[in-house]
Amino acid sequence: MTHVKVLIIGAGPTGLGAAWRLDARGIHDWLVLEAEPVAGGLARSIVDAHGFTWDLGGHVQFSHYDYFDRLMDDLLGPDGWLQHDRESWVWVRDRFVPYPFQLNLHRLPQADMAAGLSGLESAAAASHAQPPAHFGEWIDRTFGNGVAEIFMRPYNRKVWAREPELMDWRWIGDRVALPDLNRIRENVRLQRDDVSWGPNNRFRFPRRGGTGAVWQALATRLDEATTAGAPRIRLGMRLRFVDTSAHRVTTADGHELSYDTLISTMPLDRLVAASDLARDLRRVCQDLEYSSTHVIGVGLHGVPPAALDGKGWMYFPEDVFPFYRVTHFSHYSPHNVPDPSTQWSLMAEVSESAHRPVDAGAVAGDTVAALQAAGFIHDRQVHHTWHQRLPYGYPIPSLRRDRALDV
Repeated sequence: MTHVKVLIIGAGPTGLGAAWRLDARGIHDWLVLEAEPVAGGLARSIVDAHGFTWDLGGHVQFSHYDYFDRLMDDLLGPDGWLQHDRESWVWVRDRFVPYPFQLNLHRLPQADMAAGLSGLESAAAASHAQPPAHFGEWIDRTFGNGVAEIFMRPYNRKVWAREPELMDWRWIGDRVALPDLNRIRENVRLQRDDVSWGPNNRFRFPRRGGTGAVWQALATRLDEATTAGAPRIRLGMRLRFVDTSAHRVTTADGHELSYDTLISTMPLDRLVAASDLARDLRRVCQDLEYSSTHVIGVGLHGVPPAALDGKGWMYFPEDVFPFYRVTHFSHYSPHNVPDPSTQWSLMAEVSESAHRPVDAGAVAGDTVAALQAAGFIHDRQVHHTWHQRLPYGYPIPSLRRDRALDV
């Protein structure tokens, strides 16, 4: 039986980052187990049969941490990154509105703009003795009826695959631009776009290999640091059982390992189900909710239309579109397609849960049809589609999540 000081489950960014920090602190007796045949987890990238590159998870990299930024610079080198100023948009009412939506109401039809402003003014004038009961109430209190009904409610319903009333509101942090009524009024008066808000208004993307190239490089660097013996990152090693009392792990192919400390990056409910903790914690895990994600890549002939030129990603709150977000993926890097002079690509994301089921067999075709209906692409442009479902897409800030995590 193999024994290690620190056993890490999962070779995604968190698991690899833990290994990197352990090495930096002089702790070299660690081992990473990864179920998939490649490192990267939900941040890996895939090159399909046609040579197009697609990301599975987060596609926009930014941080407030010098330590992290220096490592990224080192992993891909000074020429390995492309820098982008964010151009994100909301497609609603058959037009593009710059993101953040609530700061750019002047782009809406007159009636919708008036409803948005009126709702914001009513929300600003109201006072409340108690905190919101849920995310839905927080939306209504913060933005008023206009912005809530046109964008905030339908978009969040799609991205989280459930009603906002089923979610807590305390996760907001700096992820949502709060309304500044005077600023919004001035934007309307001047017909001025206001796009500078947010921590990701400037981001970078790997020149080649998609987001997954970052984590492949880190995994390679960690393996190169192995001084002797077997690699410390073992791929294709699926977990079967964790005995937390005996500090022992069994893999699907029968390997047994013991550890002093275990770091797990797999979903908490799956960890509990595969361990001796199941008897005591399985019921609690029912309060840990998540959505699944369908990633649909659309490889295209020709060049992007002028309406999409320069745009990074677009939000789609309306129900006529199955996706909540579409990324102009070849804009992130021309090397995401085999021939950037004659090809380009869009990548759509669709959320799924028990509250919002998705027909996996139809979602790719529905995505292409919706893009055509909006006028972004036409049928002769479609080279192919690529589709992958991620069972665990996003953890949901559900109403009972914090209580479950406390347990």
